[in-house]
Amino acid sequence: MKEPDDQDTDEGKSERSKSDGRQSHSSRSASKSAVKEDYKSVEDTTGETFTEGEESYLGDNESYVEHLEGSSSSFQDDYVENIGKSQYMETPVPDAEEAEEEVKKKISESFFYDYTELASMPFVTPDSNIPLDLLTLVHSFGYDCRKRANLQLLDSDMVLYIAGNQLILLNLKTKEQTYLRSSSGRGIGVIGVHPQKTYFTVAEKGVSPKIIIYEYPSLRPYRILQDGTDLAYVYVNFNRDGTLLASVGGSPDHTLTIWNWKEEQPLLRTKAFSQEVFKVTFNPEDDEQLTTSGSGHIKFWEMALTFTGLKLQGSLGRFGKTATNDIEGYMELPDGKVLSGSEWGNMLLWEGGHIKVELSRAAGKPCHQGPINQIMLDEGEVITIGSDGCVRIWDFETIDTADTIDETGLLEIEPINELQVDKNVRLFSMIKMNEIGNNFWLSQDSNGAIWKLDLSFSNITQDPECLFSFHSGAIEALAVSPLTYLMATTGLDCSVRLYDFASKTPLVQMKFKQGGTALAWVPRLVSYGGAQITAGFEDGVVRILEIYDPKGLTIFVGRKRVSDADIRLKQVFKPHTSPVTALAYDRDGEVLATGSKDQTVFFFEVERDYKPIGYITTPGPVCQLTWSTASHPESTLLIICENGYILEAPFPTIKEEEEDHDVVSYEIKDMCIKCFHFSSVKSKILRLIEIAKRKKQKELKEKEKEERRKSLEAEMGEDGEKELQGEEEEEEALPEIFIPLTPCHILCGFYSGPGKFWVSLGGYDSGFLYHCEFPPYDKSSDITEKKDEPFDFRLLEDTEDNPITTITFSINQEMMFCGMQNGAIRVYILNKNDPSLTTMEDYWHFSMHDNNYGCIKAISTSFDDRFLVTTGADSNIFVFNIFSEFELKKVMKAKVPSPRFGIETEPIPEDIEDPKAYSIENARRKREHDKLMKEGEEIKAEKRERIEALRNQLQKLLQMNEELPKHMQFKRTDFDLDSKIRAEIDRKTANKIQRVEKELAWEKEKHQLGLMKLQNRFRDSLESDTIVVHAIQSDHKISSYRLVKPSKYSKSKRPSQSERRASKFERFEKEGTGRKDSQRDTGGSISVPEESIIEKGKKFRPKTLSEIMVENQIEKTRKLILKAERAQLKIQQRKKEWEDMYKSKPDDDYEDPKDVQAIKEAQLYMGDFNLKTAPDYKIPEHMRINAAKKKEELGYLDSMAYAKKMHMNKCIVSLRDLKVAVIEEIQCLVQELKNIQSTLHVSKHIPIPQIPQIYPEEVPEKRFQYDEETLLAFKRQQMKNQAETAPQVEQAASAGSARSFLRLSSGKDGDLTARDSLSRSSKASVFNLDIPKFMEFERTDPTEVELEIMKRDEIKHLYMQQYLINRIKELIVTFDAELRLLRHQKLKLDTQMKLSDLHHVTLFQEMLLLKNFEKQENILQERVNSLDKEEQDMQWKINETLKEMEEKKNEVAKVQDQEKALYAGFQAALGENNKFANFLMKVLKKRIKRVKKKEVEGDADEDEESDESSEEESSLESDEDESGSEDEVFDDSICPTNCDMGLFELALQLREKRLDIEEALVEEKKMIDNLRKEYDTLSKKVKIVATNLNMAEEALEAYQREKQQRLNELLVVIPLKLHQIEYVVFGEIPSDLSGTLVFSNHSLGRLQKRIVQLHEENSQQQKLNKECRERRKQLTREKREMAQTIQKMQETVSQLMVSKFGRVINLEALQTLSVNTTLEELKIKKLRKELSNAKEMKMWEEKIAQVRRELMMKTKEHTKKLHQMNDLCIEKKKLDSQLNILQNQQGNAFQGPRKADTVAREKVTELIHVQAERILALKEEVALLRKKGGLVLPPIHSTQENE
Repeated sequence: MKEPDDQDTDEGKSERSKSDGRQSHSSRSASKSAVKEDYKSVEDTTGETFTEGEESYLGDNESYVEHLEGSSSSFQDDYVENIGKSQYMETPVPDAEEAEEEVKKKISESFFYDYTELASMPFVTPDSNIPLDLLTLVHSFGYDCRKRANLQLLDSDMVLYIAGNQLILLNLKTKEQTYLRSSSGRGIGVIGVHPQKTYFTVAEKGVSPKIIIYEYPSLRPYRILQDGTDLAYVYVNFNRDGTLLASVGGSPDHTLTIWNWKEEQPLLRTKAFSQEVFKVTFNPEDDEQLTTSGSGHIKFWEMALTFTGLKLQGSLGRFGKTATNDIEGYMELPDGKVLSGSEWGNMLLWEGGHIKVELSRAAGKPCHQGPINQIMLDEGEVITIGSDGCVRIWDFETIDTADTIDETGLLEIEPINELQVDKNVRLFSMIKMNEIGNNFWLSQDSNGAIWKLDLSFSNITQDPECLFSFHSGAIEALAVSPLTYLMATTGLDCSVRLYDFASKTPLVQMKFKQGGTALAWVPRLVSYGGAQITAGFEDGVVRILEIYDPKGLTIFVGRKRVSDADIRLKQVFKPHTSPVTALAYDRDGEVLATGSKDQTVFFFEVERDYKPIGYITTPGPVCQLTWSTASHPESTLLIICENGYILEAPFPTIKEEEEDHDVVSYEIKDMCIKCFHFSSVKSKILRLIEIAKRKKQKELKEKEKEERRKSLEAEMGEDGEKELQGEEEEEEALPEIFIPLTPCHILCGFYSGPGKFWVSLGGYDSGFLYHCEFPPYDKSSDITEKKDEPFDFRLLEDTEDNPITTITFSINQEMMFCGMQNGAIRVYILNKNDPSLTTMEDYWHFSMHDNNYGCIKAISTSFDDRFLVTTGADSNIFVFNIFSEFELKKVMKAKVPSPRFGIETEPIPEDIEDPKAYSIENARRKREHDKLMKEGEEIKAEKRERIEALRNQLQKLLQMNEELPKHMQFKRTDFDLDSKIRAEIDRKTANKIQRVEKELAWEKEKHQLGLMKLQNRFRDSLESDTIVVHAIQSDHKISSYRLVKPSKYSKSKRPSQSERRASKFERFEKEGTGRKDSQRDTGGSISVPEESIIEKGKKFRPKTLSEIMVENQIEKTRKLILKAERAQLKIQQRKKEWEDMYKSKPDDDYEDPKDVQAIKEAQLYMGDFNLKTAPDYKIPEHMRINAAKKKEELGYLDSMAYAKKMHMNKCIVSLRDLKVAVIEEIQCLVQELKNIQSTLHVSKHIPIPQIPQIYPEEVPEKRFQYDEETLLAFKRQQMKNQAETAPQVEQAASAGSARSFLRLSSGKDGDLTARDSLSRSSKASVFNLDIPKFMEFERTDPTEVELEIMKRDEIKHLYMQQYLINRIKELIVTFDAELRLLRHQKLKLDTQMKLSDLHHVTLFQEMLLLKNFEKQENILQERVNSLDKEEQDMQWKINETLKEMEEKKNEVAKVQDQEKALYAGFQAALGENNKFANFLMKVLKKRIKRVKKKEVEGDADEDEESDESSEEESSLESDEDESGSEDEVFDDSICPTNCDMGLFELALQLREKRLDIEEALVEEKKMIDNLRKEYDTLSKKVKIVATNLNMAEEALEAYQREKQQRLNELLVVIPLKLHQIEYVVFGEIPSDLSGTLVFSNHSLGRLQKRIVQLHEENSQQQKLNKECRERRKQLTREKREMAQTIQKMQETVSQLMVSKFGRVINLEALQTLSVNTTLEELKIKKLRKELSNAKEMKMWEEKIAQVRRELMMKTKEHTKKLHQMNDLCIEKKKLDSQLNILQNQQGNAFQGPRKADTVAREKVTELIHVQAERILALKEEVALLRKKGGLVLPPIHSTQENE
């Protein structure tokens, strides 16, 4: 074992490591020692007083046991965890300021922790003198292959994995292991490696676990991260550059934390998900994106900067229509998408939190058969590994650009390559090895292996190599040799493995069909050499295995390398029907006992080849068997059952040799078995402990109370006693007695003496070892009802929830080794001869296996107590060195037993592989059952014989009845005794047939499905089967091709590199120009209909005078403009013609494209014929090949071969059909011939030709046609085959049956065809030949006429006979000729097909080679394309810059022309002899300061603007200074006397224009300078890019040349005949043809013809050259004459201008001179505006008149309503007067008011109010109507009117 070296650090570092690295075990030991001291102080009962704090501490945490009923006492602290927490809380917490300072202070990069203080240490009972290194880890043989990410690579030779509480660093070359212990002692959760391989993380388990980062290769703890999760970490991952670390915790918190690990600070923290999370990773392209996956989810995270700070925001992936599943493997793509696996094996492409597409293989096959466990991106390829043991390589571009094509959301793709590692392999993870030039990977196999895989997929690819093999899953059993350092293990992975633990070497393994569950090493009394192992399996089988050293066998020549050990099956038997759980040999080695979960214990006699003795039944599943030791007076078997029963069986009685055949079963019923039914006593024990505890506390309190009473009496007197009396407390109730309803499982046990034993239980009863004793044997008692209790117990510390699962002792019984449920090892130190465990107090405790699922299944010591071996449920096997004062040997190795003499010649017994095979007991019962069935069959046979005799007698009677006369015969029904009997028999027969059909329905369906699958697998893929057509007269035959349907890939076509060469920029340009043209076209087409619509509208409106004036003005202006435009157009057209003419003029270095193309072709195809093998061979662009093109070529070759074969098959089938037709015609002719010969004399018969037959191989499709007779024959043959035993005979018989089956079926069909043809021929003969049928009359002599007729008929028949025979021969000869002709064609085609097959092999080799080159070639091609595109873009920018420069230059020229025109115009305005001309010219040319208008720009450019403005101001000031001297001479602000004021103002105006022109000119020149700088920059960049492009093209060309050289190295087969070889040395063909070339006749002839063509072309070119020289001289002469003519015409034009205009003028300006279009347009606009204003005024006048009419009507209406209101007022006045009169008249008559008067008054009052309201409403309405647009309210109706 190797441990990392201790590293010395300075004082500060050591203090920090001590403060941060306190261990749980050390704190626990300190707490336990403190508690024990408190207990001792309590037991001593001294007179010390205790404070309240101490009392509560004792009351909460103390626990002790006194002597109870004579039992020994032991003692344990049950509250260690609480004590640990309290001590943890007592740790001083630093102040907030100090904490802030520590956070701000950075950790030094050179700081390291101390590993010795950090690593967990074993717990040892204080003051026990047990050494800490009692057990030292020597080696680990196991591997937790099902733990996630449990294989990491540090460098090419060092791997890292977790083994329980150990981290193992394994050197792949030396196989040496280095160990690092966990710091918590609670296990390691997960590990991870830094991207630079300089650090690795160990994320642990336990309460608030740590993440420890170790530096590699020094293995020193570098950083410790805390408070990242509650109980355990499940995954860690570094980002790409290793600066950040992501961790995710397990249940219950599932916390996701992002760490700045070098500063030990968490950056972000959040809950990842509510269910189990498997994995977390950073996006390699973006550290701010993460992904987590787990149980039923995948989540995408992003670090987002919110207003509260940086946070982790998660987006849960939505499965949508896809079923929710657990996601184990995934990968982030560079563009942000995520590719994940699924449980059913397909890949899911995620984008934006949703599934974009689901990827599967063709025909709906999943990408993997089972879950995809890991997805990686390596060198541009996607690698997936699955539980099916396959590694598949996929095209990244196909996956990245994948999208759905239909509603299913599925997209079918095929892998580029795949690797099937091996059978029974479940790949879980994979990591790449850093080996230069190789593509090796290490893979974690969850079935227990580490593989080395080569994923180069080339011709030299290595096969998968299994580096290490381990157990997969829990290791169920362990056995150690009693003689040497060998051990054997077995598990449910169906293997038995043998190890040499002294030399740390795994020796051999043996695989079986079922998993192993029990092991026992055969004692030396049975096998003296210790060479046998007994193994029990889960199907109830027990196997005896023999171990031997194969080196001791006879070595034959050529034999493979011999291993160090081998295992051989010696014997096998099956005593049980359920898993075998225990095996035990008695102390004398005479009897083997086997226990099983089927609740039986079987005994075997070892000496008589394990002859069965018998078995006993147990009340529960057996979990352990232990025979009593030699110290016991009798040999007894301790049987421990899981459900609380412990049995003791005596030594079984071994019977003599004679076997009792009458015994039906092996069950032993008369065995005296003692039984102990365990009853829980834990609650009673706890109750007694609580009583003793309270008693002790009460005594302490009474002592304290007495002391206080004395002190109070001394101080207070009687008041003190009263105060003490009031302080009495009530006692709490004692805990109740509890017995669990379900018995707790018994985990293990062992004998302590005769009839006594110790047991350890789980569940509620854990925490104690119980000492039990068997009660006396009572045959009458019911063991299920009895309850037995142990008589003694031992309290075990820290085992309340962690019971002991297995126990073993050292040889001298001084050490008891215990395996715990949480994977820890505990060693108790005992005294000699102490079976009662009275001294079991001091112990050594250390966690080794996984604390969660690493329960120790078996523990055992070596034969000499030097080593201890443990096996756990976590697949780990640990070997320890037991502390000894004697020095061990440095080199130890186990000795493998030598082989027995003759072992190689002994036959290996037949193994029991069928799990449904009969056990020994069931076989005996089956034998008895078969015996009874045989007796029953014999009775049935006797009955059948009697029935057969009666049946024969009945047949005789029926025969006698038939011989009687008919009138005396009995009817058949008269023999029936009862008709109902026959009806009942028929009904039963029909029911039986129906029942048999139902019983066989499943079998029928099964075989139909099997037949369908076979057809789908083997026949449906065939396009046509082989048909062999035989000739009729000769032995010639022809066979068709056996064709498979063409594959899909041969039809598919992928774009090649040349097709992908076109850049997006070029396509964009093409699309852009196309769009512009289309937009232009559409724009022009749209404008036409609008004008036509306007014109149509104008035709239908009458024109006014003003409109006519406008139109005339428009027409006049239009004509003037049109005239000017025509002149301008004419000038432009003339300019364009000149430009076109100049453009068409070739440059001095112009070359004709035809000549260039001809030169290029000559360079390519003429001159030296370059060979592909030449070192300077340059591959033309069109001849460059890649894998896609080669694949197309391969597919094209396959399709061509397929088409030719298909055509030949059709011809052969047609020939077969022709043969069938010929045979049918021959059959008809033969039948006719027979009919004719029946009328002829025998002497005149010609031999009839034999009818040809159809062979079975000519109609292969009829092999699958059958009838009932064929099936019956096949069944008879099958039964015959089953009767034979020899396998070779069986094979021959099956083949014969198949042949007879085919022969029978074909013969049957042949008979049918023959019968059909015969029937047809008979019909034909009836209709074709008129053969007379003479009636049977008395014969008379024929007359002469009749003789003549007969003679004529005979001649006719003889002729027909000869004709038919000739016709048959003709048919046969014609068919044979057709067959030979087609056979000759097929032989030629066979030759072509062989050549195509050879070509196919060559193409396939080339495609494989090209695939290897394709990746790098694509990279180079992409670089060339990118540089080419970049060059094109820059060239386009240069061209655009040049265009802009030309435009700016043209604008500068225009501005300069404007300036010249300005001066010329001013000079013309001045006229001649103007005395103020100089003054006005100075005014015009004077430089003045002008305020420039500038746009406001951004803040970033303010400084630049200020600088520019200051420069401009300074330049303007200098101008002013320069002009200062001139200002003194003249003043331009005052016009001189006698000077024309108009000219002075014109000079000022033109000066402003001049300044504008100059400013514009300066701006244009600046822009030209900027463009020139940009052009220079781009030119430099273009040169650089062109250089890079040339280099890239050269690299690509070199790579193409290398590829071509590799292609040239491939061998190509070319068949040649001798006359085709022209390379002859001394008249003979040389042996070495490597220096030869192979040319086709066509190519060679073309080269020879080319020589003649070159001579002809040479003479033609000389002639053409002479003609061209003559033509050049003539053109030069004509050019000179044309120049003279042009000069004369120019002089003539100038003279005409001077004579007409007085000077030379610009004719273009004169022709384009026209009216002022702006003025004319303004005039037209003015006329139109006047017309529109007039129309609008007229419209408003009409509106005013209408409103006036409306106002008059409203006024009339209001007047009418006023009259109505006046009438109502008069009426009201009258009513008021009448009312007053009535009141005066009636008021005197009555003294008091009446009800009727009151009602009337109210009505009148209401009426008045209503009328008043109506009056007001009418007034308001009148007022509103007087106003324009008033709102008229509806009239108000009174309540009376409503009533």
